[in-house]
Amino acid sequence: MDKQKKTFLVSIVTLLVLMIFTYVLTFTMECEGLSLLKFIASPFLVLGSDSSSTIIAIIIFLIIIGGIVEGLNQCGFLEYMINKIVSKYGNKKYKLIAVLVFFFMAMGSLVGSFEEVVPLVPIVVALAIDLGFDALTGVGMSLLAVGCGFAAGVANPFTVGVAQGLAGLPMFSGISLRLVSFILIYFLLLGFLFVHTKRVDKKESIVSKSFESIKSKDKALNAFAIIMGVGLLIVLSSPFLTFLQDFTMIIIALMFLIAGIVAILLSETPFKQFLKYFKTGAFNIAPSILLILMASSIRYIMEESGLIITLLDKFSSTAGFMNHIQLILFVYLICLIMNFFIPSGSAKAFLLMPLLIPLAAEFGLSPQLCIVAYAFGDGFSNVFYPTNPALLISLGLIDMDYGTWFKYSWKFQLLNLLLTSGLLIAGLLLGY
Repeated sequence: MDKQKKTFLVSIVTLLVLMIFTYVLTFTMECEGLSLLKFIASPFLVLGSDSSSTIIAIIIFLIIIGGIVEGLNQCGFLEYMINKIVSKYGNKKYKLIAVLVFFFMAMGSLVGSFEEVVPLVPIVVALAIDLGFDALTGVGMSLLAVGCGFAAGVANPFTVGVAQGLAGLPMFSGISLRLVSFILIYFLLLGFLFVHTKRVDKKESIVSKSFESIKSKDKALNAFAIIMGVGLLIVLSSPFLTFLQDFTMIIIALMFLIAGIVAILLSETPFKQFLKYFKTGAFNIAPSILLILMASSIRYIMEESGLIITLLDKFSSTAGFMNHIQLILFVYLICLIMNFFIPSGSAKAFLLMPLLIPLAAEFGLSPQLCIVAYAFGDGFSNVFYPTNPALLISLGLIDMDYGTWFKYSWKFQLLNLLLTSGLLIAGLLLGY
């Protein structure tokens, strides 16, 4: 069995086990239950649910990414771009890691980007390999970094912004703790990556130091950078132009499609050949659509059976027996559990805030601190749970199975859990 088939099989089995576990849970928790027929059909019934538009958008996004990345790879554009970067930064690669991690964390923390960086993951992975590291390093300094920034939530409009609006707080108020969190998490992630890279570093970059520029490829590279830069500026403006916030994924997908086509054509690839490349890339990524539907079905099972409401009621009744420290960590735990089933940060805010804010008021907790706990619980596990579509897409694009990613990232997740729990306790004791 080749690596790609093994990766797909491992992911299918993992999600199937989680689906069965959720289905069994609906009966053990005394919910309304769900018929066996609905359970079996749930990966397809989600296309008729309230979240169907989001799921369809993610699938289209995935197909575009798969097709364009294949085209950029086959025409030699990606290899040329990576070689050029390596020739310039090959002797400063640890500094480059630090800069890239900061960039991706800032993207997640300041504008709420997460799924939008998926097209960049294969590029950063290829860069990491050519610098003498491995694919895990590439995912770590791109997707893991953006997930960490997303969770730190300095000015994340999709989590902190929505939650503060629902709580009646000024948007992005109470920034101090979130800013401190961003800094500490940045250095934790950087340290984690450096420990790993020191172990796998091949010392010498794979790419030859004698790099020769190609005029057509340079034109393609400049055009690609300009078009993607415009897309990035539009996304960066979304906190101020709120009407854009619902379309950032579409904007990035469209800009990536345009930038990819222009770069491929400027690389002197005939349009008919590009279409063949695109078709191959879209076909190769198609199995990931089933994974996304299976992951989405877990939320569908919970909503249709009433399991979500049952769990939240039990959480609420348990809170009365806790002191403040236990309670804020319990809020964190609630958000971590809910994020397994509901990856969308804004959807989770609408579900949890009506519960958490009254809970905070009843037991004397600061709503600001509860929102930080919610942001932590929503963001970090996005790059750990196998129910998150962006993680599944990213791993599929680089042919990495979930088991490999789990073995690599669980230690960081544990360290980060301890750090963020400490930050919540410190915030509580300091009266945040």
